Amino acid sequence: MTRPKRPHRQIYRISGQTYLWIAMLIFGASSAVTRKLTEIGAQNFIGNRNPISLCNVLFVGNLCALILLILIYGRQWNKATLKQLSRKDWVSLTAVAILSGALAPGLIFQALALTRVNNVILVGRLEPPLTLALSVWLLRERVNIWEFIGAIAAFVGVILTIILQPATGTMMNMGGFGLGIGEFLAAAASVAIAASTIISKKHLSQIPLGIYSIFRTALGTVIFFFIALVLYGKDHFADVLSPFLWQWMFLYGGLIVVVGQSFWVKGLKTSTVSTASLISSFGPIVGIIAAYLILGEAPTRPQYIGDSLILGGIFLSQVGTRRQTSSGKVNSTPAQQQVETGMGFKGI
Repeated sequence: MTRPKRPHRQIYRISGQTYLWIAMLIFGASSAVTRKLTEIGAQNFIGNRNPISLCNVLFVGNLCALILLILIYGRQWNKATLKQLSRKDWVSLTAVAILSGALAPGLIFQALALTRVNNVILVGRLEPPLTLALSVWLLRERVNIWEFIGAIAAFVGVILTIILQPATGTMMNMGGFGLGIGEFLAAAASVAIAASTIISKKHLSQIPLGIYSIFRTALGTVIFFFIALVLYGKDHFADVLSPFLWQWMFLYGGLIVVVGQSFWVKGLKTSTVSTASLISSFGPIVGIIAAYLILGEAPTRPQYIGDSLILGGIFLSQVGTRRQTSSGKVNSTPAQQQVETGMGFKGI
């Protein structure tokens, strides 16, 4: 007597797009989470110091990211691969590590301490149009009309967000109008990241992603550490081993750094660059919603005006990206570096 066949259980697999969406939600909320952590630290001083200072969060968060990257890409660091890198490659890698691994994160974290999270998110959107302009100027890349108009709209949106802000105590006078120091630092970070992206496109497009990511994170963390020591003194990292800091950093590092990065990498493996670029473009919306839900920061009128133009620019840029993809013109930059160009702050 034959036994009746058991129905096969359907195996549900999470799609690459789902991984990307989850990662984007995590990255989008990272600015608000970072600010919230520093507020928690301010309520639990050790002596007269905030144990969850922005520098401690950045330093320990980068260490968590470095551990993750080594676990994912450590095999790429072998003698055969390293021997293929020229002195010029190492110089370019060092420049990228300084710009995007140390300078830009430090500026962004300092901006988060001085201005509203929504301003940092919106001013950070200055990076994609800057990168596009530098690509056309220095790399002689061609862009279609949709990308050009989208970049102009996003740029105007960022400028309006900056100049329409009401006067505060942390402003400096430039050319007859007030410019918030926090907004200025966020804009400077965008310039640093755009310059880093151009160097990567021109000199590092053939460098394995694991070597690129691990070297940038490791050297950037070391440089940031020593810059902070020079600027703030040897006691600035006095609480870096505090149990109170680490209990929160396990949550921060585990969710934003480990889960976010892992899901992003996993999603990219089975998704197209255009799909990943489209999903990442929702970052500003998620960031603004997260700032409201986590911090109670409702968008101001200047932010609404700037955000509308920025989102319009993102939409037009996506039209250009889709057209470029459908025509078969593929950027030679590795997929993860290419998409991350427009993602903005990711918590590390």
